[in-house]
Amino acid sequence: MKIKDLKTNNIETFKNDVCQEFYSACKTSNNLKIGLEIERLPVYKKTNEAVNYFGENGLYRLLRQIAYNDEWRYISDLTFINGLQKGQATITLEPGGQTEYSLTPQKTIFELKEEVKTLDKKLSSIMEYLGISMLEYPISPKTNGKNIEIIPKRRYQTMAKYMNGERCFSMMRETAGIQVAIDYIDEQDAIKKLKLSMMLAPFSTAIFANSPIRCGQITGYKSTRALAWLKTDENRCGLINEKLFNDNFSFEDYVNKVLSIPLLFIQREDKIIEIGGKINFETFLKNGYNDFSATKDDYSLHSTLFFPEVRLKNIIEIRNQDTQKGEFKYCIPAMYKGILYNEKTTNNIFELLKEFSYDDFVKLRFEVPKFGLETKIKNKKLIDYAKIILEEAYIGLKEQETNEEKFLEPIIELTNDGLCPADLILKEWQNCRFNIDNLIDYVRLK
Repeated sequence: MKIKDLKTNNIETFKNDVCQEFYSACKTSNNLKIGLEIERLPVYKKTNEAVNYFGENGLYRLLRQIAYNDEWRYISDLTFINGLQKGQATITLEPGGQTEYSLTPQKTIFELKEEVKTLDKKLSSIMEYLGISMLEYPISPKTNGKNIEIIPKRRYQTMAKYMNGERCFSMMRETAGIQVAIDYIDEQDAIKKLKLSMMLAPFSTAIFANSPIRCGQITGYKSTRALAWLKTDENRCGLINEKLFNDNFSFEDYVNKVLSIPLLFIQREDKIIEIGGKINFETFLKNGYNDFSATKDDYSLHSTLFFPEVRLKNIIEIRNQDTQKGEFKYCIPAMYKGILYNEKTTNNIFELLKEFSYDDFVKLRFEVPKFGLETKIKNKKLIDYAKIILEEAYIGLKEQETNEEKFLEPIIELTNDGLCPADLILKEWQNCRFNIDNLIDYVRLK
């Protein structure tokens, strides 16, 4: 589909077509699933330095070997492999070589956990042979991003050129997170879940803060990964806009926000056409760029370069948590499933957070990476709200009668002790006498 003239009705048609994709993604209430994406940091076992893409035992060889052993299909950019796909599941590389599992959506967290275990088992022998291990840690503990090259994927290389936040360099090359995918029933349900997930974002960041050490140094932040995202690109990151926190947000409002974002590039066949933020997508839609007219594929690509804390797609994509070690990684989907798939719990959390304004959430977003659960909010500390949020999530899961509430127990116990995962890292840092290689052994995938 190409937009070639400037008439307003054509622009409205374009927006309606995009909104229709959201409507088409709606599920029935008895067919809601949950998805999970887990990013990890690959390192060489001998040195604990970040794994290169090229080289005898690099990430290119790792992907080829996985595909050969287990019949995955290549995902490539020109001649360079940057991911694998089998069914709905993918294994892909982030800009600095971070490895991401994107799992097949499932009805329960038990099924997600089983899929992760199966993938880990299949990959373990290959990684052992190549001398590679994965770290369940959210920011490079040893290798500075200056020594990590962007993988040969043109999209990432163009992003690195034009996204100019002072910590974008670190975000792209060093960080790893966990994302949760939530289904919606209709537009009202989607916006409600989008809004509540966005309100929960700073609380979730604090509860699961897990990155106090970067490149062998204590940073003074509970989530250095979240700090990197704060200063990546102010046009693309954050809380979408204030209108979301009111009662009249819609699919079209989300599309309008995406249209307002500066356009970095488009792709025609195998060629990247760099635009570099000179115009936003709405202007491209109205006027074109040079000899190029806007297409739905252009919009789809552009929308993936929007990085709010929570993103609207054919699912609600919740994006703002540090990668976790061991059982803590399953606490994240458990919290959101308990809250967002139980109407009573959803309403209780709205009631809990209704006293906060949009400006309060903006303030929280900027303070939480440093102070975590100790962040002051109104006349309380964030931990007071975190305990209630987790308790409500536990009840919400228990009422679903799937026994998934047990996945919340590790984080509930830790939070009730006044701690977050970052505090465990700092304790281990002391125990290992501030030796970064010993700390890496602690966060290495077993």
